Amino acid sequence: MFRSLHIASTGMAAQEAQLDAISNNLANVSTVGYKKVRTDFQDLLYQTMRAAGTQTSASTQSPTGLQVGSGVRLVATTRLQGQGAIQNTGNPLDVAIEGNGFLVIQQPDGTPAYTRCGTLKTDSQGRVVTAEGMPLEPPITIPPDATSVSIGSDGTVNATIKGQTTPSQLGIVQLATFVNPAGLSAAGHNLFTSTAASGDPQVGNPGTDSRGTLLQGSLEHANVEVAEEMVQLIAAQRTYEVNSKVITAADEMLRTATSLR
Repeated sequence: MFRSLHIASTGMAAQEAQLDAISNNLANVSTVGYKKVRTDFQDLLYQTMRAAGTQTSASTQSPTGLQVGSGVRLVATTRLQGQGAIQNTGNPLDVAIEGNGFLVIQQPDGTPAYTRCGTLKTDSQGRVVTAEGMPLEPPITIPPDATSVSIGSDGTVNATIKGQTTPSQLGIVQLATFVNPAGLSAAGHNLFTSTAASGDPQVGNPGTDSRGTLLQGSLEHANVEVAEEMVQLIAAQRTYEVNSKVITAADEMLRTATSLR
């Protein structure tokens, strides 16, 4: 009887974790470059009352075993790297990544971070930076007298300087790919950092070695489908309710058992 109370409580805790993931996905539905999170569960250990194949007589054996489960637990949160919808913005410093890869960003402490958010800007020194002022790596600086900037699909950044007819190449926006991008650690601020699970970053030019390409004047939206998340939200709520009813039923059965004379 007490086992059912514990099992139902693990089910409720699991659905709370599911709800947390869904709410975070919905909260970031408008976050540029956001990748949705999926919760992965696994069943807990089983108590074996009778093993399958146990001899039931001198010439027969049990075709099935007798095992009682102990519930469920959250084992992982997997970030799905599917492509989000791309929308044209007309801003020359906005870039969307079509395919695999992450922009390489230099954090204030000098370590690299990685992002799919291409809302780039320029700081007071003309460096191309993120919305929080962190520069690209390798750095790209736009001269103050540049009249136009173009970013090619291969990451090449060219600028037309006032008084010149031929564009000048300022650098190349590089992309980093990982053997296991799901193993990246989310650091907030639209940034990821590498881990032992993700593997070392393979940095190179867009369009090479299975890296995606860049699309200037566009942004990649979150790959969150609101309707799908709402369906999962309803399912999680109903599953939570069912588990709570199991606790209520077990409590009623316990009350009946303890009231017997």
